[in-house]
Amino acid sequence: MTRAEMDARGWQEVDIVFVTGDAYVDHPSFAMAILGRLLEAAGYRVALLSQPDWKTADPWRTFGRPRLFFGVSAGNMDSMI
Repeated sequence: MTRAEMDARGWQEVDIVFVTGDAYVDHPSFAMAILGRLLEAAGYRVALLSQPDWKTADPWRTFGRPRLFFGVSAGNMDSMI
């Protein structure tokens, strides 16, 4: 879900914003895609912020404050590698 998609759906706010260090790929091998689709199917409004610029807070403001939470993931690759 991008800001443009959010606006097209007429959403004023989202329930959850997932932030990932990976490019977003809507495929079951990507955890953010699975979590986003499952929560959306359960009726939650889910947005995804992919590869945000870590040098500024502006990308974090894209969707506004989520009603429930921000979920942050480093991405598919384990951070210990």
